[in-house]
Amino acid sequence: MSDIEETRRDRYRKRYENYVYAPFSIIWDDWRARIGLAIIALYVFVGTVGVFLVEPTTNLDGSAFIQPFETWEHPFGTDRMGRDLFADTIHSTRPILIMMASGGLFTVTVGTVFGTIAGYKGGITDTVLSSITDVFINIPGLPLVIVLAVMFEPRNPVLVGILLSIAAWAGLARAIRSQVLTMRRESFTEAARAMDVSTSRIIRKDILPRLMPYIVINMMNATRNIIFSAVGLYFLGVLPFEDQNWGITLYLAYDAGAHYRPGALHWLLIPMIAIIGISVGLILLGQSLDRVFNPRVRARHRNGEAEAEGSEDVEADNTGMMKQV
Repeated sequence: MSDIEETRRDRYRKRYENYVYAPFSIIWDDWRARIGLAIIALYVFVGTVGVFLVEPTTNLDGSAFIQPFETWEHPFGTDRMGRDLFADTIHSTRPILIMMASGGLFTVTVGTVFGTIAGYKGGITDTVLSSITDVFINIPGLPLVIVLAVMFEPRNPVLVGILLSIAAWAGLARAIRSQVLTMRRESFTEAARAMDVSTSRIIRKDILPRLMPYIVINMMNATRNIIFSAVGLYFLGVLPFEDQNWGITLYLAYDAGAHYRPGALHWLLIPMIAIIGISVGLILLGQSLDRVFNPRVRARHRNGEAEAEGSEDVEADNTGMMKQV
């Protein structure tokens, strides 16, 4: 036991270094993270602040089929109804981001809860939760989503995101359960149980931190799948046309024959470029976030900082000795 009592300021400094400074330092050292964060930050800015800076477009805002960058009044051009595609893209970003966030969080939350509890508790709890998971794994995801979309006609982006991920959590739950079954037999888990540590604390402090790299990667994959599913179902006309988004723009462009009319091709390409851009950002960010939750990388990062501080102290001492000489 240490004779030195840790102050509240020291505890806050430790939490800042562990949960704020170290993750951002590791991310900043990876070029993939910098590019991915910049792309995601741009989309978030467009979906939150941009909608207040750019007015929504209406029919006859300009002439039909103005080409991109032909005039700065309509930098992305217009469609056949004279709607400004720049304003259309800006205001289509917000509902897509809401769908991504709600669907990704739903998938990760439900999958992590089911998998962790089933793997750690075992017994009848594991049997019940695993049976529910097996049911959702064996249900065809796309037909289920289409049937539910036709039945309920969700118009809120949050409900659409949850609907699109209604069966996506089961695979994550099964994978997490397998990893937790291995962790519950590890020495650190058995030692915690021998010390009468509560189950919730063991899961929060010992098990979940080791699962975070896998959970984060699945979070990024889930959000990307939500984009493709939402755009695809809006393009097919399965989901109701409530708020303007990239899927509705693709549907209208395809319905107008933009895929074979050179003068209208930009109407089809602009939402496709927006979808590709956010997907690339999520891929790069997901690849780099694995380093943040990797304990070896964090330890190596801390050791590198300690060595750097030590070398600076040695250099300062040598400088002082030279001055004395």
